[in-house]
Amino acid sequence: MPIPPKQTTYYKQVRFTTRLPNHFKYSPSHYWISEISGGLFRVGFTKFAARMLGDFVEITFSVNGGDPITVGDSIGSVEGFKAIAEVYCVGDGSWVRGNPEMERQADLVDKDPYDQGWLYEMHGVASEDWLNVEQYIALLDATISKMLETEQQAQDPSC
Repeated sequence: MPIPPKQTTYYKQVRFTTRLPNHFKYSPSHYWISEISGGLFRVGFTKFAARMLGDFVEITFSVNGGDPITVGDSIGSVEGFKAIAEVYCVGDGSWVRGNPEMERQADLVDKDPYDQGWLYEMHGVASEDWLNVEQYIALLDATISKMLETEQQAQDPSC
């Protein structure tokens, strides 16, 4: 079910825009997490992460239902047009499942990262380093500013 705009925060800097669900938590590594019910969590990439990886082509997981998982475990990989990246576990507990729709439409991460484009579900406890929406916006501001600074330095012939 789509997240109503009134339950999101609009973010824009330079050419990047997104709506961040207010009730989600965000990681410094650009994942989001949302508790579905009593210890069942849904996890996905933020729109920023999806943009950095480029259009999604494929996602694979190396864990099965019920497998124990721990924060930081590599549990799969995603392939985008710009990069191939590991998918990491963001909590301790047990693997529930990957998003079955992603097998048919990997581009859901690009089109709808906070609703239909989630990556996986886990049962257990989330890590403790999550940011609320305001803290994540501050991280995005700092990250994008640094990227722009690096880009400007690369274009400046006096450097």
